[in-house]
Amino acid sequence: MSEVAVASPSVIDLEKQYLFQNYARFPLILTRGKGCYVYDSSGKRYLDLIAGIGVNALGHAHPRMMKVIRAQAARMIHCSNLYYNEYQGPLAERIAKVSGLDRVFFCNSGTEANEAALKIVRAHGRKISPDKFETVALNGSFHGRTFGALSITGQENYRRDFEPMLPGARFVNRNDIGALEQTVTDNTAGIVLEIVQGEGGVHPLTEEFIGKARELANRHNALLVCDEIQCGVGRPGTYFSYQMLDHPMLPDVITAAKPLAAGLPLGFVAATERAASVIAPGQHGTTFGGGPLACHAALEFFDILDELLPNIIHVGGYFRMRLMELARHFSFIKEVRGVGMMIGVELEFAGKQVVLDCMEKGLLINCTHNTVLRALPPYILSEQDVDRAITVLKGVFKKTKAPA
Repeated sequence: MSEVAVASPSVIDLEKQYLFQNYARFPLILTRGKGCYVYDSSGKRYLDLIAGIGVNALGHAHPRMMKVIRAQAARMIHCSNLYYNEYQGPLAERIAKVSGLDRVFFCNSGTEANEAALKIVRAHGRKISPDKFETVALNGSFHGRTFGALSITGQENYRRDFEPMLPGARFVNRNDIGALEQTVTDNTAGIVLEIVQGEGGVHPLTEEFIGKARELANRHNALLVCDEIQCGVGRPGTYFSYQMLDHPMLPDVITAAKPLAAGLPLGFVAATERAASVIAPGQHGTTFGGGPLACHAALEFFDILDELLPNIIHVGGYFRMRLMELARHFSFIKEVRGVGMMIGVELEFAGKQVVLDCMEKGLLINCTHNTVLRALPPYILSEQDVDRAITVLKGVFKKTKAPA
């Protein structure tokens, strides 16, 4: 990695001495960004295809976002939820209208949104029977790192050191309709799905499986929850991933965060009136969630997103097409999959070295589930940016030797 600018020793030493050692950082200090590109401390430029793990969906320093953030920061950054602010109500209306749901709760992150959704699921079940508290989620899923969200995350390596988890979580394999039918019972309070699994390797669910989940939730009086944190909020080319189905269905609850405020912390839960009504005053809340700065930014984000949805579909499709062309030349590429600006390239071997080699050549991607190169590009990505990425990947793949 000779060409990658190494973080200054003082920064590395300070982190090693004072920070929890819970991140395996790359040797790179990013100091600024512009559009789809970021720059390190030496001034080297990188095409950013991971975009803050899907957060910087408008790229970096978007002029319209910067104008709104500067103006609002000068007026009011935080306001307690003891009082109204100017932007929560209008943003909740916007989300309700684009999602088809009725009510919204604001928080700070995707994990917090999933925690709130789980409380809704538990409260819903409790009103029916004390035995109705089980959740059904999927193997390979990822829903967050707090105890509730971790309890329904279907990857043992994330849960193992923190067990025992919250009781009642059951798991089935994605797209296994038979297992889903056997697992959902009258004791099931909620079914939780990522319509495209992100951390699990960019795996879309089949429409038949999603439809069966909706049917079983109706049959057993359970809530269907769609985790849209990574696969929603514009990333599939629709506002939310359930809207891209040939036969769209409406969940009872959705959770979202990541790109919502273009880099500022903001998440939400949206729900039907029936689901939202189980949370009474005082049963849930937040100190920071839904502040005026983040909500004002999110309103501007939605205005920009309206204009970008066609680009997400077009350029995302172009990117997958170019990747499939690479797959025809490199036999170690097992599959290219994804939707919109959420793309996975599965390799026959671990992808960490490919990520490092791309970084050396000025391209930032990451690897999830060990063997899947993942791209979550900014929605402003152009065909020219895609061509640049393909040139780097092709060069790296030519020098890549698959393990024997």
